[in-house]
Amino acid sequence: MKKLKTGFFFLVWCSGTVLQVNAAQTPIACPVAQLSVCPAPLDNQLPDVKDMLTWNQQQRVIGFRNDYRSYFYAGDVFKAAKAAPLSREARDLSAVNYQYQGQNYTLSDYLKRNNATGMMVIKDGKIVWDYYSEGNTNTTLWTSRSVGKAVVSTLVGIALKEGKIASLDDAIIKYNPDVRGTAWEQVTIRQLMQHTSGVTWNEDYTNPKSDFALFTECEANKQTYDCVNRLVNDPQRKAYAKPGQVWSYSSGGAWLLGDTLEKAISKSLAQYLEEKVWQPYGMVHDGVWQSYQTGKHSVGAHGFNATLEDWGKFGVFIMNEGVLPNGTKVLPDNWVADARTWVKAKNSISAEHPEGIYGYQWWNNSVPADSKDVGPKQGLTSADTLWALGIFGQMMVVNPQQKLVIVQWSVWPKAKPEPNAEPLEASLMFNAIANNLAK
Repeated sequence: MKKLKTGFFFLVWCSGTVLQVNAAQTPIACPVAQLSVCPAPLDNQLPDVKDMLTWNQQQRVIGFRNDYRSYFYAGDVFKAAKAAPLSREARDLSAVNYQYQGQNYTLSDYLKRNNATGMMVIKDGKIVWDYYSEGNTNTTLWTSRSVGKAVVSTLVGIALKEGKIASLDDAIIKYNPDVRGTAWEQVTIRQLMQHTSGVTWNEDYTNPKSDFALFTECEANKQTYDCVNRLVNDPQRKAYAKPGQVWSYSSGGAWLLGDTLEKAISKSLAQYLEEKVWQPYGMVHDGVWQSYQTGKHSVGAHGFNATLEDWGKFGVFIMNEGVLPNGTKVLPDNWVADARTWVKAKNSISAEHPEGIYGYQWWNNSVPADSKDVGPKQGLTSADTLWALGIFGQMMVVNPQQKLVIVQWSVWPKAKPEPNAEPLEASLMFNAIANNLAK
């Protein structure tokens, strides 16, 4: 038995599994036995997941790093194999700064203003800077929230390459019979990825009666899959536009995309991720995907939990166009460029972003064209940068042209900030980092 001190805990290697022990040397069994390394820290008192949208800041920290074990049902573990940690080449970013609302802020200011609990910058495949706070460590598994949507759309690309999905323009009913007789029946896989289904869905995070709030309540109860399936595929759910015409963000549609993909590949998202990316790409740690039915249904709208380095390494996988270390390309040609081809549907185009704001479950979060009293405006261009964004400030940003990946964990006070708040600050800060590293 070997003990390694880390913060207020000790990690104990025992029979291939890491347990945490407290200062009194009392072992705390890892809550997910399949994990090769037990995430640190382990928090004893977890907030109620049904109240996720109204947690306070400390509950949010604890809840987000324990999401993988916060539910009464088990998560799907996707195992690492032949781990290949990213190499390091430290860069001093302390002087990097941005201007917002007439004020100048440094990276240190940014981390405080945005309640960041973890952040990593990867340049040319090497970690140049990283940061952990609130007790998080390099073994912490942090929840993705909607960053997981970008992982799902990437798995759709792999399935397309393998022929398990014949065409992105196939109606989802070809793979998912549950949509028969619903407003989703003629929606295509591409339209689900682009959130242009035209099917009603209320994503309001402040309304306790919204579809998203009901979705969250379903996830906190038993028979979860049936509950969510009934909610999303309710025959009374109406279409408000023809598919492809109007953009409207929908976690219900994203859930349905994951469900449809699982039916097409005959395995869970977690299993497919492990088989096609996690193991062949040499991810460093095991991860957990929130699962309604272990080995059968991982959550398509969110629920991906992984370490900060593996968040970053997934970004490097995208940066490298889905090419594995052995040279095998698992994504279709031009997939990454297609994923950041912003949809031109109504509501995706605005004065702030005339090029559009959404692709294959990736965002355009470049500095809005009409922004004033901010800088730098240039750095990560909308044509070259993919942003995966999750509520309360989760981010994965990939720019293949600059060979740059930035990932961030946060606990914003609000699920979705007001216009010209945190996302704009992130785009300014990340522009400044990109410009500094380009020197």
